[in-house]
Amino acid sequence: MDKNSITGMLLMCAVIFGFMWLNKPSEAQLAEQRRIQDSIAQVEAQTQKLDATQGDVDTLTTTEVAQLREIMAAMPAESQKIENDEVKLALTGGQLTGTIVAGDTTVSIDEVTATTSANPKAHNLAVAAVKRAMDVYAKNGSFAGALSGTEQIIKLENDSLAIELSTKGGIISRAALKGYKAYNAPQVEVFSPGENMYGFTLSNNSQRFDTRNFFFTPRQLNDSTVLMQIDLGGGASWGLQYTLVPGSYMVRMQMVQQGMTQIIPLNINTVDFDWTQKMSRHEEGKMFEERNSAIYYKYSGKGGDVEYTKESGDDDKEIKDKLKWISTKNQFFSAVLIADSVMTGAQLTSREIQKDTPDYEKFLKQLTIHTTMPYASDKAQPASFYFYLGPNRYKVLSSYDKYSPAEDLKLTRLIPLGWKLFRWINTGVIIPVFNWLGTFLTNYGIIILILTIIIKLVLSPLTYKTYISQAKMRFLKPDIEAINAKYPNQEDAIKRQQKTMELYSQAGASPFGGCLPMLLQMPILIAMFTFFPSCIELRGQSFLWAQDLSAPDKIVSWTGQIPFITNYFGNHISLFCLLMTVTNIIYTWLTMQSQQSSQQMPGMKWMMYLMPLMFLVFFNNYASGLSYYYFISLLITIAQTYSSRLLVSEEKVRATIAANRAKPKKKSGFMARLEEAQRQQQEALRQQQKKGGKRR
Repeated sequence: MDKNSITGMLLMCAVIFGFMWLNKPSEAQLAEQRRIQDSIAQVEAQTQKLDATQGDVDTLTTTEVAQLREIMAAMPAESQKIENDEVKLALTGGQLTGTIVAGDTTVSIDEVTATTSANPKAHNLAVAAVKRAMDVYAKNGSFAGALSGTEQIIKLENDSLAIELSTKGGIISRAALKGYKAYNAPQVEVFSPGENMYGFTLSNNSQRFDTRNFFFTPRQLNDSTVLMQIDLGGGASWGLQYTLVPGSYMVRMQMVQQGMTQIIPLNINTVDFDWTQKMSRHEEGKMFEERNSAIYYKYSGKGGDVEYTKESGDDDKEIKDKLKWISTKNQFFSAVLIADSVMTGAQLTSREIQKDTPDYEKFLKQLTIHTTMPYASDKAQPASFYFYLGPNRYKVLSSYDKYSPAEDLKLTRLIPLGWKLFRWINTGVIIPVFNWLGTFLTNYGIIILILTIIIKLVLSPLTYKTYISQAKMRFLKPDIEAINAKYPNQEDAIKRQQKTMELYSQAGASPFGGCLPMLLQMPILIAMFTFFPSCIELRGQSFLWAQDLSAPDKIVSWTGQIPFITNYFGNHISLFCLLMTVTNIIYTWLTMQSQQSSQQMPGMKWMMYLMPLMFLVFFNNYASGLSYYYFISLLITIAQTYSSRLLVSEEKVRATIAANRAKPKKKSGFMARLEEAQRQQQEALRQQQKKGGKRR
């Protein structure tokens, strides 16, 4: 095939594909085709269903009626009922009564057991409904009587926490924290009805009993304790007992039972636990709250570490080792299940709420937890737990280690305070000072100001050394420029460097003299960066124009999605962040003025001015308390810079430099080796230049 043929074939293919693309159906046409296909499928299904119900009359056989009676007779006497949306049956004195909803018709159980019917369609639908109910109840065995009931709510509360217990599933359906407001509600709810569900799954050799499906009978034992119980007949019962600890965010949850060996054999030694939660938003700023939401868990044992699922994006984790506790944690609040014994492995799933769904604005993530725990059917209390339902406050979390004397619970690790060094600075210095100031001051803006001043005073010796070093370098600037002018060529670079180092040595100065003090201050700056966004004490605290020091102080905001800007900068401007940026630029200008000429690195000057603008983008979505701290810190630093120029005497510095030059300098081993290396390098460079000249 020649070149023209190949070209012709390619052009034909291009025309064909172009024609296909131009004539492809639109999204509206595709949607209409799908709608028509769905309608046809629905009509066909209804036709098949109608054909099935208009044929011969189905009925419950004598054997099936007997099985139905046996299922109901096995239930406790007071709950021999089968009830769901379709079927409502009762066994009273051996007599089977009740009705079944069949479409638009209600059919009695007597009609269902008959072999003829004036309405075959309704009759057959009713028979099918009874058989479905029988199957469900048969699978639940002794627990079948608890499948039907009416939900009741029992309330318990103390000074810190108000909880609601639901008889459906025997769970804590609501947990409201007193003294904490959500951005859209009068109280923060760690658990909310319909958004949080947990339960145990017991099993024998042929059946599985999921407690989330059962209705419990409540028994209030005292003002703070409620027993949620299921009567299983034959002296057997199973339940969950809840005790709200006075003045605490802790709820004691104990599995209680009796006579369970007749239902669960002794060779079954584990019970499953499942927990699902659609995590609600509590803060106005969704972006930062979402970044700090995850499933946390601690490995069992004294040295057990705390880990967590990814805070951004979806994540799945399968854990094989034993765990002490598992938590659903967001920025400022957590729900933690703490086992008295251990949890044997876990499967954890975290899913972000998609933007195109109705739940996006209200919720953060969909979390799923599955784990296994030790169980014994012959024990009265086979498993016990604590539920922590409260704030991520360091002082509160650290006080709960007493609930596990055998090992450190490390609940404070729910608060992200940075890596080991930064965490140590926060827990050992910053938090104690912050809490101490909070004992006699109520305005947290003033507390941050005083905390900043204290930190600056502690660091002042290091800061003073930095200014002395900068002053020496400033006075040596003419000498350094003279050396640069004397050795301007590239081949003189080694000699220029050698003379510069000799100058520093004679004057007792170092170009890096100010770096070490600055490096020693960096851990504190980074520690503060992790402290403020996680400090719940700042939540809801106002200062000046900032309504909440734990959130951005928006002075200008807008709606809509702006590409790049919305995702990285946000739809607002924070004033404290803007002030910090302006102050940082001023400080950078002052620093550049005091340093030696940057002709050798002209790009560094613009990089120094670019950094504050990068901080503006980065900190715009952070807590206003953090931007306020950096703003105050920079103002104090600028004041220290000006005061140092007044306090550091130029004559004294010049005298110190002159005295250092007059002293005989004994070269250190390092300097001697450095000069020898420079000499050898210069000699090698000269030899290379000579060889190049001979070749020419």
